[in-house]
Amino acid sequence: MTLQVTLKKQLPTFSIDLDFACTDEKLLVLIGPSGGGKTTLIRMIAGLERPDEGRIVYRDRTWFDSSRGGTVFLPPQRRGLGYVFQEYTLFPHLNLFENAAFAAADKKEVETLFETFGIAHLRNRKPHQVSGGERQRCALCQALARRPKILLLDEPFSALDVVTRRSLREEIKRIKGTLSCPILYVTHDINEALYLADEILPLVEGRIDRDWLQRTIAGAPPAEATPKAARQQRLALVY
Repeated sequence: MTLQVTLKKQLPTFSIDLDFACTDEKLLVLIGPSGGGKTTLIRMIAGLERPDEGRIVYRDRTWFDSSRGGTVFLPPQRRGLGYVFQEYTLFPHLNLFENAAFAAADKKEVETLFETFGIAHLRNRKPHQVSGGERQRCALCQALARRPKILLLDEPFSALDVVTRRSLREEIKRIKGTLSCPILYVTHDINEALYLADEILPLVEGRIDRDWLQRTIAGAPPAEATPKAARQQRLALVY
């Protein structure tokens, strides 16, 4: 397994207690009710929050290990992650291209990414001069241009309108097969999860709850992107 996670963390109303793995070229969706620990989990993977105990291992490198004397804790800047937040994280004084190229491994790749995401014509615009969907496309280019070891997406389209959200979801679906890194995607939208996921991790009050996922899939209204046959196939993700 590429990414192995075993974590415990006490929160004000419940504790997170998880053990899971995610492999290269897989998109793992974290889904569950609001406040269930999804964002806290990926912030711990990113190194933005410390677990109380456990281990995070990427390939053969330990990012966190509380069992070793003094605790191993690799800082976020040394984990080589791509992270797209719910909120836009672009520098307002830079244009879109400069934002995406800020930490790029190769600035030539930014050109290709801008073409892929359909924002090449906006490269010289500042973030306030483009739409929310265009800003999030730039944020995705920014994350991918880092050649991340792991891509973390925390409800990246939740603030967008339905049409823009569907368009960006299609783009994630299209590009995920071209990436060699694991992708962890946080959403509260079951149809989005069913459409994008290679695997689903249902997180309810800090625990994996597959019964909740099965009930939610069974009760969710069908979506255009997930016809009945596909939805039945996705039920296999529950177990």
